[in-house]
Amino acid sequence: MKKSLMMLFLLSSVCVANEDNCSIWQKDALAGSLFGGRDLLADNGIEVEFGLTNVYQNNVRGGLSTHNHKGRFSGSYDIEMEIDAEKLFGLKGGSFYMLAEGGWTDTEGINETSVGSYFGVNGDAAGNRSMDVTELWYEQILHDEHDLRLRVGKMDLTGGFECRGCPVAFDGSLYANDETGQFLNNALINNPTIPFPDRGLATSVYFSPQDSDVYISAAIADAQADARETGFNTTFHDEDYFFSIAEAGFASHIESDKGTMPGAYRFGMWYDPQPKANSDSAKSYRDDNGLYTSFDQMLYKENNDSEDSQGIGAFFRYGYAPSKTNDVTNFFSTGLQYKGLCEYRDDDVLAVGFAQGNFSDSANMTYTDDHEAVYEVYYNAQLTAAISLTPSLQYIVNSGGNSEGDAVVFGARLQMLF
Repeated sequence: MKKSLMMLFLLSSVCVANEDNCSIWQKDALAGSLFGGRDLLADNGIEVEFGLTNVYQNNVRGGLSTHNHKGRFSGSYDIEMEIDAEKLFGLKGGSFYMLAEGGWTDTEGINETSVGSYFGVNGDAAGNRSMDVTELWYEQILHDEHDLRLRVGKMDLTGGFECRGCPVAFDGSLYANDETGQFLNNALINNPTIPFPDRGLATSVYFSPQDSDVYISAAIADAQADARETGFNTTFHDEDYFFSIAEAGFASHIESDKGTMPGAYRFGMWYDPQPKANSDSAKSYRDDNGLYTSFDQMLYKENNDSEDSQGIGAFFRYGYAPSKTNDVTNFFSTGLQYKGLCEYRDDDVLAVGFAQGNFSDSANMTYTDDHEAVYEVYYNAQLTAAISLTPSLQYIVNSGGNSEGDAVVFGARLQMLF
């Protein structure tokens, strides 16, 4: 037995040293080290990751149609690059980030043709696009002792910072924030009452005192941004509309007999100066604003290992927006996740979520139902370190909020890292 374990250890060591010769089951990325190219880049402060996501969804009951095949297959691909500016350029405390994305399907998945959900059943669907640089920003650490960071550039505001390892500002969640590995329904990815602009030019700042679990963060962004453009046209040549958001919160560390259980509690507000109105109103109003909160907390930990995240976690979101300028005025979502439920499947995740958005009383001509609700359950099976397969099932109540009825959507997502 000891000989077998020693041989396995030696084989693993060789595999790490020469990952290109490993089997597909052992590689952290399907492309391996790219014949040493990845290691060379990493030595110079450059980390590169390639991702491919394939999604199949089928509306099997209710909604707009169960027979329309358009949009059932969709997907996206991305290139993510992080650069240590101190190692590469000598800029102490500086870093660059770039994300380039592409995708396929002419519609937003099956939602437009078959389901008709207000929220949208496929958060990964981004339309037919070759490759766009959707994020390109620079971050500078401004204080050596305290965690004070400034970001400038083209960015996605959602879940952009971390506090003690938990995604926070803005509207982050440890268990419901990633359409490529967690829930697919938009209502279980971010808070739909927050009118986050498309990824465009923005400035954000984050501050957490030394040895503290408390943080504050704020950002201002081009409210008319288009992720397919550089951002300079809409920021400096159209109307001067800037979306702003501020968030404060703290990271919790609940002690258990198996170690520390992490969590985060966030409270925020936003402001959007653009003229807007709910779907029934002929008059537009400026100075839209709202409030939101987001919690997530690990409730049970399986193993006494600080690096092991197996166990049960829960999340909750709530958002409010004024009825005269928004179709959804009150929203909440909640759910549970269990990582490592099955024996010998330590990295697999089973999760269930529920979300509900209440439509504005002022928009009762457009929405004959007073709310839309979503149930989703998924099982993320980690087939290898680089491949995961996630079957999911969604049940949408009052799809579209206009008496289209309920809908049942089955889906499967294949995620690969190269």
